[in-house]
Amino acid sequence: MFDAETRPYGSFTTAAHPTVRRACVAVGDQVLDVTDLDPVFADGTLDVLLAAGPVVWADMRSTVAAAEGPLVPLADVRMELPFTVSDYVDFYASEHHATNLGRLFRPGTEPLTPNWKHLPIGYHGRAGTVVVSGTPIRRPSGQSKPAGADQPVFGPCARLDLEAELGFVVGTPSALGEPVPTGAFADHVFGVCLVNDWSARDLQAWEYVPLGPFLGKSFATSVSPWVVPLAALEQARVRPPSADTDLLPYLREKEDWGLDIQFEVRLNGHLLTRPPYATTHWSPAQMLAHLTVNGASVRTGDLFASGTVSGPGADQAGSLIELTRAGAEPLTLPDGTTRAWLADGDEVRISAVAAGGIFLGEVAGRVG
Repeated sequence: MFDAETRPYGSFTTAAHPTVRRACVAVGDQVLDVTDLDPVFADGTLDVLLAAGPVVWADMRSTVAAAEGPLVPLADVRMELPFTVSDYVDFYASEHHATNLGRLFRPGTEPLTPNWKHLPIGYHGRAGTVVVSGTPIRRPSGQSKPAGADQPVFGPCARLDLEAELGFVVGTPSALGEPVPTGAFADHVFGVCLVNDWSARDLQAWEYVPLGPFLGKSFATSVSPWVVPLAALEQARVRPPSADTDLLPYLREKEDWGLDIQFEVRLNGHLLTRPPYATTHWSPAQMLAHLTVNGASVRTGDLFASGTVSGPGADQAGSLIELTRAGAEPLTLPDGTTRAWLADGDEVRISAVAAGGIFLGEVAGRVG
């Protein structure tokens, strides 16, 4: 559970008032309603707070730390999507994940593409299908081309996957045409959340050449209901692997924005894998710098994610496609069942703890 120093922000409703949003801060396994504490929370979301900028963010952390009021058990509230998602971009920032997939898809060749260590690769997702933790995940349908088939077929996804990721929530917008340098990362990004970027691997495999992910990714992206401020992660900051490579000037960092975070992924309650975020090659400051270097602007509520977090160990991969070698080596779970891909009824829970014991929450979803 969250300690008193983390003070993550969220939004909730109650059974008595299911349409009335209330802003809150987590305290252990309870929530402190802060809706009436300050006008930035008046609409029951984090939208106004995000737009207010770093000075207000710092002041508000002090204000909520001293705030008093009735605490409501988490079990008695329904957590909602805490902010309006304006845009969504997903990166491919883990070298171990990219290498694992390269070996699967391009055996006998260099697993990383020639551009990979020169720029943070990403794709533009759909803001409208970002959903809060606990939202049921409907298995998508679409085109795929089975091995050996002459023509594609249409039907439900047969290779549904999970992806354990870290998300970054933009607060202060940037101006169109003005890139955001790495040194301005904390001026624009308010905090982090956990992400599961569900993936239909069979749909994705058929559609992604030449323009990349589309329907195989856009059906649902789950996020945790809590946004942990960057200010709570100071002791988790580490040097990212990219700092030791030859980068173009706009990607170089004067401050280190790698993060020492340990993920856990559970399937139906069983621990599957423990991916370490500290091995992620590209830092979020570099992701934001690359996202905007062509003059693209960011808006309040923009969400960008790291892509699958994977480490060097066999038990540190953040997706089933890696853990099962694209389904060729199904996993045997402790209850005796096997999984190559997600089955209907499966529940995925992803949690994370940053250095210093800072709990980042959980993102969960059940395939329906």
